[in-house]
Amino acid sequence: MAEHLVDLATWPRAAQFRWFRSYERPHYATTVRLDVTHLIEVCKPAGANVYRACLYAIGAGLHAVPELLMRFRGDTVVRHDTVSLSMTVPTHDGSFNYAYVPYVSDFAAFDRQAAEMIAAAARQADLGANDGSQDDVAYLSCMPWLDYTSINNAMPGKDDCIPRVSWGKIVAEPDGRWRMAMTLEVHHALVDGAQVGACFAATQGALDTV
Repeated sequence: MAEHLVDLATWPRAAQFRWFRSYERPHYATTVRLDVTHLIEVCKPAGANVYRACLYAIGAGLHAVPELLMRFRGDTVVRHDTVSLSMTVPTHDGSFNYAYVPYVSDFAAFDRQAAEMIAAAARQADLGANDGSQDDVAYLSCMPWLDYTSINNAMPGKDDCIPRVSWGKIVAEPDGRWRMAMTLEVHHALVDGAQVGACFAATQGALDTV
């Protein structure tokens, strides 16, 4: 997957990048409620896997926002063309491993490869954790037991700039719609609120049309 060097001399966010790099706690998490009525009332009865459809929609949201494909390595910033989605996969012993699914824009193709790679990850002998050598990735985790209102993630350090996406239990609401909480946690040196909003909007659009 190709990456491109971001020219800090012309990048509009260069000043913000340098400013937030100095913070001890530069990450922030935003939680919203997304409408998944289309998934529950149209896709699921047609045989679609709701979990993998959510993975696809999240991938679409991330790839709609260039800043969410950016990573920094010291003072160098790169932008990836695409990133893989790394999700936690339950194992037979009640623990979990990590899978890495490349995002592709065609849902049927994504769904097929995601099903295969998630099943393989559940059988693998090791955790499969990223040792830090790969940054063309985003971390995803589902918490289907909780209709939560906020969440944040364990972070290895202030220079970890890989986005995290979490989502919770799907619930029926009084207005007849189905909704779920979703959280995006990002590094402020790369991502501002406008980009977070754009990601959620694109994710909702994919949820409505998958």
